[in-house]
Amino acid sequence: MKKKFVKFAMNLISSNNNYNEEKLDEIAYGLEAIYLMITKIIVLFGLAFILGIVKEFVLLLIFYNIIRTNAFGIHASKSIYCLLSSSLLFIGGAYLCMNIVIPLELMVMIAIVCIVCLFRYAPADTYKRPIVNKKKRKRFKIFSLLSGIVYLVLIVVLNNYSIVNYIFIGLVEAVIMILPFTYKIFGLPYDNYKKYECGV
Repeated sequence: MKKKFVKFAMNLISSNNNYNEEKLDEIAYGLEAIYLMITKIIVLFGLAFILGIVKEFVLLLIFYNIIRTNAFGIHASKSIYCLLSSSLLFIGGAYLCMNIVIPLELMVMIAIVCIVCLFRYAPADTYKRPIVNKKKRKRFKIFSLLSGIVYLVLIVVLNNYSIVNYIFIGLVEAVIMILPFTYKIFGLPYDNYKKYECGV
């Protein structure tokens, strides 16, 4: 289904535009990502609806993606792995947020560790989409750090413990996605932009 969708869309685009091969490859990659994202979200929303945790799922998704947007991180090599890991992160994570009680002091310490990780490892790219531009990498790192600091402040000052859980778990899950250890577990290359700097 994915291949049919991308092929149909690319035929429309290439027949109405005069893009070179490289640009068409970029567009095809983007269309594939959009298709996978939409189908994954439909499945996850369906699961959340069936389990009666739509609000919790959405909250965690928002707080996770605010960090992820600038920190980036690992992407599964196959769409089925992506769906399984997303189910664990967002469905399992939502249940975790609803049922755990973490002391504020421990939350703050872990959040500080997460900020240090953002400073050290964000943005984490992929071999398919290396972040080669130095200015972009610096900008992504700054926004990642600022987001992490804002999260830490919210964790400390908010009185709504349930919301704090979603902020905290969203931060932790997003940071796990940028760690070299996570890339190693899944056998994926890390710091992909360096290959281009070295001319490999």
